[in-house]
Order: sequence, then structure tokens, then C-alpha cells
Amino acid sequence: MALSFSQTSRGRAGARSASLNGWLFTAPALALIGLFLVYPILRSLVLSFYAGKGMMLKPAGFSNIVRLWNDPIFIKALVNTTTFFVVQVPIMILLALVLAAMLNSERLRFAGLFRTAIFLPCVASLVAYSVLFKGMFAADGLVNSTLMAIGLVDQPIGWLTDPFWAKVLVIIAITWRWTGYNMIFYLAALQNIDKSIYEAARIDGVPAWARFAHLTVPMLKPVILFTTIISTIGTIQLFDEVYTLTEGRGGPADSTLTLSLYIYNLTFKYMPSFGYAATVSYVIVVMVAVLSFLQFYAARDRA
Repeated sequence: MALSFSQTSRGRAGARSASLNGWLFTAPALALIGLFLVYPILRSLVLSFYAGKGMMLKPAGFSNIVRLWNDPIFIKALVNTTTFFVVQVPIMILLALVLAAMLNSERLRFAGLFRTAIFLPCVASLVAYSVLFKGMFAADGLVNSTLMAIGLVDQPIGWLTDPFWAKVLVIIAITWRWTGYNMIFYLAALQNIDKSIYEAARIDGVPAWARFAHLTVPMLKPVILFTTIISTIGTIQLFDEVYTLTEGRGGPADSTLTLSLYIYNLTFKYMPSFGYAATVSYVIVVMVAVLSFLQFYAARDRA
């Protein structure tokens, strides 16, 4: 009995020692996470209830929230961000699905080359590809020259000067860069699906489009949900492409201004308004939370 009690005590002491050692090893990482992640989040939440220019801040209650709905630039940025999300994310997800299904075919030659080519934009330099797009979509650029040569347009399209076409250019740029990223997830998931399922459907005479719609898409449902959510988060936080393509202006006439670019302008470009910028940033938080919840709800398993 004494020996058993002694062994139990040593076991408990060893477990406590292991637990303490674990906390000591993780303490530096936890401290850094707290300092550079948790504290800024909490600080920005507190800051959103302050108003003033620069460091001359004073408590303002909910005045920043009221200011949001009286700020035409914020409304414009909110509408632009929502437009990019509603239009671009479904196009990108569907395109990535179709490309993954095509590249998963065993009869496709040089599949590795095509997969690499489609994925490469994800790792391309942001500045380099933005400069390339600005040159290609300039008034006398390759795109306009090609469209005019084949007779689709009579005069150059103002990709960088017309509000509508500027939005289209941003959507094209985002789609070009991130479709391959989502495609990789779908391709990995497709390669884990038992090929006998498709063989059975093919023998039963199910056409290719029906196999894609009724077999591929339902079996990729968890991956589609994941990519839709990360694409939603990325689009709602859209900043890099708009900043580089419009040189930080969000033009023309604020037609491509996004919430993230507006936060940047409020903080660094205009007279600094840290409290109001923090309030706008929490609009993004609320949008991401609500849209993610709706996507989880829509994708739930129905009994």
C-alpha cells in the first residue's frame, strides 16, 4: 500500500513537472501572441469609442458608429467591398472547381505543367503583377489593342479611368491571382475520392456535367465551405490589389475604394483619426463574422 501511494505521488509530481515545463516552453510564444495580437485587438476596441485628430483623443461613446452612416465615403467603400465579394467570390470558386475537375483527369497530358501555371500567380510578386496589369490594361495596352483588332470594341476601354471598368479590372486581377490557390484545395480533395464512384456513374450512363454537379460538388462540400470562407475573408479585407492598381487612391472617383483602403487612408493619409479608423475596422469584423455564420448555416447537413 505504501509503495503504491509512493508511486502515485511520484506520478502526480512528474505530471505537474511536465505540465510546468510545457507552459515554460510555450510562454515566450504566448507572450508574443498576447503582445502583438490580443492586446492590439482589445486596444482597437477601446479606441473605437474615442474621437479626435492624431493623439488628441477623448471619449466619444457611440459617436463614431453614428458617424459611419453619415459618412458618404464609408458608404461608398462598403458598397464597393460588398460588390467585390458578391461578384468575385462565386466566380472564383466556380472557376477553381471547374479547373480542378479538368486537371484531375487521367487523360490530360502535361497536367503537372498546367497545375503549376495556374498556381503560379499566387506566388507572384504583388508589385510586379500590378505593374504588368496596369500596362496590359492601359488605354494603348495589349488588352485594348487585342479587343480592337478582333472587332469587339471600337475604341479603347478606360480600364483605369472609368468607374465601372475599374471595378471589373480589380475583379479580374483578384480572380487571376487567387483562383489557383483555391484550385489546389479542390484538386487535393478530388484525388482522395474513390475513382470507382465515377466509374460506376460512367457505366450507368451519367453524363459528365451530371457527375460534376451531383457527385463532385456534394463530395467537396467541406472543402468548398472552407475555401468560400477564406475567400470571403480575403475579399472583405481587400487592400493590396486596389492600392497598387490605383496608386492608393481607390479611384477613379472612389469607385474601387475598399474598407481596408479607407482604414489605411484614415490612419496614414488623411489627418489621423485613429478612433474612427478602429470603428471602421470593426465593421469588417462584423461582416466577416456574419457572412461566415451564414455560409456555415447554408452548408449545414439537413436531416
